[in-house]
Amino acid sequence: MSLGGASERSVPATKIEITVSCRNLLDLDTFSKSDPMVVLYTQSRASQEWREFGRTEVIDNTLNPDFVRKFVLDYFFEEKQNLRFDVYNVDSKTNISKPVSEGPLAGWLSTQKAFRCMKPPPKSSSHPSTHPLHAPSPLSSALPDPSQVSSLHPYSLALFLLGCRWDLQKDFLGQAFLALGEVIGGQGSRVERPLTGVPGKKCGTILLTAEELSNCRDIATMQLCANKLDKKDFFGKSDPFLVFYRSNEDGTFTICHKTEVVKNTLNPVWQPFSIPVRALCNGDYDRTVKIDVYDWDRDGSHDFIGEFTTSYRELSKAQNQFTVYEVLNPRKKCKKKKYVNSGTVTLLSFSVDSEFTFVDYIKGGTQLNFTVAIDFTASNGNPLQPTSLHYMSPYQLSAYAMALKAVGEIIQDYDSDKLFPAYGFGAKLPPEGRISHQFPLNNNDEDPNCAGIEGVLESYFQSLRTVQLYGPTYFAPVINQVARAAAKISDGSQYYVLLIITDGVISDMTQTKEAIVSASSLPMSIIIVGVGPAMFEAMEELDGDDVRVSSRGRYAERDIVQFVPFRDYVDRSGNQVLSMARLAKDVLAEIPEQLLSYMRTRDIQPRPPPPANPSPTTGPEQP
Repeated sequence: MSLGGASERSVPATKIEITVSCRNLLDLDTFSKSDPMVVLYTQSRASQEWREFGRTEVIDNTLNPDFVRKFVLDYFFEEKQNLRFDVYNVDSKTNISKPVSEGPLAGWLSTQKAFRCMKPPPKSSSHPSTHPLHAPSPLSSALPDPSQVSSLHPYSLALFLLGCRWDLQKDFLGQAFLALGEVIGGQGSRVERPLTGVPGKKCGTILLTAEELSNCRDIATMQLCANKLDKKDFFGKSDPFLVFYRSNEDGTFTICHKTEVVKNTLNPVWQPFSIPVRALCNGDYDRTVKIDVYDWDRDGSHDFIGEFTTSYRELSKAQNQFTVYEVLNPRKKCKKKKYVNSGTVTLLSFSVDSEFTFVDYIKGGTQLNFTVAIDFTASNGNPLQPTSLHYMSPYQLSAYAMALKAVGEIIQDYDSDKLFPAYGFGAKLPPEGRISHQFPLNNNDEDPNCAGIEGVLESYFQSLRTVQLYGPTYFAPVINQVARAAAKISDGSQYYVLLIITDGVISDMTQTKEAIVSASSLPMSIIIVGVGPAMFEAMEELDGDDVRVSSRGRYAERDIVQFVPFRDYVDRSGNQVLSMARLAKDVLAEIPEQLLSYMRTRDIQPRPPPPANPSPTTGPEQP
């Protein structure tokens, strides 16, 4: 039996509030200063299209605005969330509306062919004769209110639209592109970026500050019991359990928690449990919370006993007093005139604590140190042949390069120096042909760091040209190398992420398990991406999702390994950007919780955010 038919959605993401300021903007008004407004666009992972997310208010007559209206975004660590901030000078003549691609006239101006098919108006018309394709190419596109132009000839309408777009270009003050992770990863979760986009002009800067909304981190802990529930089992009593649902705006309900089953009783006492407040009510303290009471059946056809509703605000009153709810069965209530209830549920205790989050540690200065290890064994095939997993095609990236780029481009936003150690394993090195299971890709034993992900890729391509692919496949040396670095810093200021990209069967399973068990007590996570068609049973064993990794009778303290086969994320249409986004989303999804699990086991609290460096530019003007 489906419990109310509710969909099992994931817990709502952490919400980040972005505050926007600008400094030293362009002054485009003749007799006063600019009247700026900022428009935020987010980029779709699938189509790469930019879509308007929201706008700040307009602040009159200033070049240094501090906007009051915020942008509240769902934050996913595992995704690269690209943002675009466009700044405009808005006056009474300017009409900034939706881009043409999103408005009711979408498609009219999408191709030159559409223009050529339009017939010009009659010669007697007073409309200009200039062909729209000769109009200047604007930096931005926008539609006026369609109701103002509905009576125009199609050819003139096109001219009118282009004219509005050209006027908008004159009011364009600049733009900035960056990822949400860059803002959160900045010092004090604050970044300042130059505005660009107006040729030959210094456009000033935009300042962005990220703050996690406080209601996203609250954890509610409660305990409930029931009294005189309906008897549902023929040979016994009932086996009751509770199911919690939060209400949605469309009137549906989403399941958010189930208690354990208490066997053979009509007066159960359930164990205390904790649940994020955002899962219970998504931050809306008055949102309806529905609680169903069921009698458990082995075959899954659980019997409905009754239900009651409450809210987070009402539940929180139990911090000072017991709260008793009547359990009602609507069907019984309709059929039986003397029906009172199907029992009662009592909220025995309720408390709220604020739990530290991944963002708290990043804001407090915790750095993610990213290390790469790439499989150079001969089973990958000759890199000069198209059949090789390392093949350097001039037209597209190999699976190795895509995996590296997908994960690295997100991780790098949380590393201030952008220097990444990169190693290879399983190759013969020139000139003497020594087999190495941990050689620096940049050929520098003293300093294996590469500058940014592009530097890692460049060193990887160079190594393919110089080393001989050989074998066997050993993971333990590079895991132990990163573990030694992680062991030196245990105060929570550094967390290490090792990415291993490999094509097949591991040759040192026993040693690798031992290395993972030892590393599980350190500030460290391991991501393994399998490329190629091999069966990766051994990698699944290392993942530890079902059975914790063990070595010599000792179990891993934490689950620190995440394995995925790259083939599961390849887009069938050949869209490499989409393939990389899918991969990054899954392999990085566990990193925040793994970091938190380390901090919790060591009782390490996040440091206070460092004070933001004062902007060297002028402060906001007083009205």
